[in-house]
Amino acid sequence: MLSVIPGETDDKLSSEPSGGTCGAQGEEDSRCSLREHLFSLDGTGASFQDREEEYYSEPEVGESDPAPHEDSNSTESLKSPKVNCEERNVTGLENFTLKVLNMSQDLMDFLNPNGSDCTLVLFYTPWCRFSASLAPHFNSLPRAFPALHFLALDASQHSSLSTRFGTVAVPNILLFQGAKPMARFNHTDRTLETLKVFIFNQTGIEAKKNVVVTQADQIGPLPSTLIKSVDWLLVFSLFFLISFIMYATIRTESIRWLIPGQEQEHVE
Repeated sequence: MLSVIPGETDDKLSSEPSGGTCGAQGEEDSRCSLREHLFSLDGTGASFQDREEEYYSEPEVGESDPAPHEDSNSTESLKSPKVNCEERNVTGLENFTLKVLNMSQDLMDFLNPNGSDCTLVLFYTPWCRFSASLAPHFNSLPRAFPALHFLALDASQHSSLSTRFGTVAVPNILLFQGAKPMARFNHTDRTLETLKVFIFNQTGIEAKKNVVVTQADQIGPLPSTLIKSVDWLLVFSLFFLISFIMYATIRTESIRWLIPGQEQEHVE
């Protein structure tokens, strides 16, 4: 029986692998799968999947070296940045931290549709163990790339945005140029190093040296521990499912009573 208190059986978070998602694959996390399936029920989600391939670039994390027969020009073209980001002015700034949006804040208010500055956005859920394991690494990224913007939002609180940008599983990381999504991080190993490689391959911006995950990154801004709370969406879903099964059963019995009566009328 599914528990309505997320994280109740996930006390051994530190021993879990960093790869994986909470979503379509039930064997990864059945609770996450059910919740994320509910977010994707809106029909617009499928249409976005078709559109995203028009401008989404496939991440080159861990790509192999070009074949020996390729010339130097083709090699350089493979390594050239795919997104030209306007680096923000960091003069006078000392603290570079991740911005976590609350329920009342809209992502589009933090993106400049007329600019070419880049923002890395994380869609997460506080009850997903994979989001929690990614949190310390994502918290450290603003120090590694001070010229970029970093945002995180709870996909369960921003379901319309999740559907709009094709978030059917969390954690989901998107690179925006202005207000346009340009690339999605698809690597299963979500660590600071793989995120650095992804950003460099997409933007050509090199990470600051000697930036590592610290104890402060384990604390916040994005929490690395699962939040235990009643999942009312799951409760409502279970109630709706049980009600539908009861209704279908009653209707089936009614039809069975009507059929013999109809047959008797035909015989007479």
